[in-house]
Amino acid sequence: MTRTQARTDAYANELRAVARHLGRRRFLTVTGAAAALAFTVNLPSAGTAAAAELDARRITENPFTLGVASGDPLPGSALLWTRLAPRPYEAGGGLPADTRVTVRWELAHDERFTRGLRRGTTVAHPEFDRAVHVEVHGLAPGRDYFYRFLAGDWSSPVGRTRTAPAPGARATGLKLAAVSCQAYHDGYFTAYRHLADEDLDVVFHLGDYLYEYAVNATGGARAYTDRRLPDVFDRETLTLEDYRLRYALYKSDPDLMAAHAAHPFAVTWDDHETENNYAGDVPENDVPPEEFLIRRAAAYRAYWENQPLRRPQRPTGPDMKLYRRLRFGRLAQFDILDTRQYRSDQAYGDGWRTPGPESEDPARTLTGATQERWLLDGWRASRATWNVVPQQVVLSERRSVPTTAYKLSMDSWDGYPASRQRILAGAQAAGIENLMVLTGDVHVAYALDIKADFRDPASRTVGTEIVATSITSGRNGSERPSNHDDLTRANPHLRFYNGRRGYVTVALGEDSARADFRTVASVTTPGAPVVTAASFVTEAGRPGLTPA
Repeated sequence: MTRTQARTDAYANELRAVARHLGRRRFLTVTGAAAALAFTVNLPSAGTAAAAELDARRITENPFTLGVASGDPLPGSALLWTRLAPRPYEAGGGLPADTRVTVRWELAHDERFTRGLRRGTTVAHPEFDRAVHVEVHGLAPGRDYFYRFLAGDWSSPVGRTRTAPAPGARATGLKLAAVSCQAYHDGYFTAYRHLADEDLDVVFHLGDYLYEYAVNATGGARAYTDRRLPDVFDRETLTLEDYRLRYALYKSDPDLMAAHAAHPFAVTWDDHETENNYAGDVPENDVPPEEFLIRRAAAYRAYWENQPLRRPQRPTGPDMKLYRRLRFGRLAQFDILDTRQYRSDQAYGDGWRTPGPESEDPARTLTGATQERWLLDGWRASRATWNVVPQQVVLSERRSVPTTAYKLSMDSWDGYPASRQRILAGAQAAGIENLMVLTGDVHVAYALDIKADFRDPASRTVGTEIVATSITSGRNGSERPSNHDDLTRANPHLRFYNGRRGYVTVALGEDSARADFRTVASVTTPGAPVVTAASFVTEAGRPGLTPA
């Protein structure tokens, strides 16, 4: 038996013991799963641990090795994040067990912290792996602010954040970026270094912030020669400690730290933050549901701990309400979706399959009924010029080949066509003229016209879909992937297809929006320059993309 198999078996035995302890019926409830998570990792509720105060002056190594971040900008409020980890590749970040640390924070109008200084303190609790989430209120809308954290004699890097415009403000423009899919073992986060230099209001991360797969001692495709990563990363993530350590690995990357310090992020997950292609409470692998719920609870908790998210997103057991709404004056409303936690299981066993009665069942859902209703209600109430939906998997139809023998991806909206039709019909009923969908997942860049009827190329265009390629996943990729001709001929609404790594920026204005696809030629070696591979424009009131 291998060491990995022995560890997996021991974990499964422990979870079964917890299930017996709680009773199966109780175990499969939210409360039961939360109790089981606490049981397996000795994790009390927030702030209730009998933790001793650690004098921050006794910290002898830099505790801010994972940088800083801000997120979910509101008109008068900023959310600031950091996590104390002087030794990030060790459990607990290398700090004494069961100790809490008082952390100071400062926010100002300038990088030298001389103008408009705001300050306060917060506590980094061990039960949240000493991550802190500070919500600063009473700020001016539409303003840049600089922030930092202090612990003892140590000061964090300085971050910049920007508040959203005031409600009802007629903002003249907004520039965002969309990113996704950053497998550490597939290459360097070079694109993030370039992203840090862009002038942006907000960055939307569309999922797969980390991958559960093992990372070997040389960092996979990074092929390190100047360091060796610890064995703790050379295994799939299963436990809360596994996920916490994996976030530490990713967040210690200097390019990712630079991007977080430069811009506020609004994040949503896809599958790999937990397990590849899971669907709701159904795992990819054949394990008992109670085991998967405990794994999901651990993954969700670690996600919240390590992301710049506000208090309403804090998880309860295996559940976490991640869908939410951000508004930028009257210019844009952002409805951030979670298409992973509430979905029906993939039809026909997942993968690319011929569509049929199972996939086309009207009862199937990608969002769940509650989230679907929330989205449609939000559109009916919207007065924004642009209604933007940051989400995970491709909404538009993608036929694999230009023949009647085509297949569709059962993991994307193509595997849930009734769910897609309800969403598009809801947008039409709400009078949404400028629908824009931001997507990740597929490790390539697409520009797509959203059609009222994808079976009829001449049908009305009802919106635009911008698909951001991966930061690294898929390694270097190619400008013209092997299926380029088949996919473009099979899908006339596909206006652009590129397989390089990078990100996309979108500039929203009152009259039009412009998308720039920014790519790098290599991620298996560091330092590649960034280029604009293509640019498209869509006019307000006239959906559809045209080359800029």
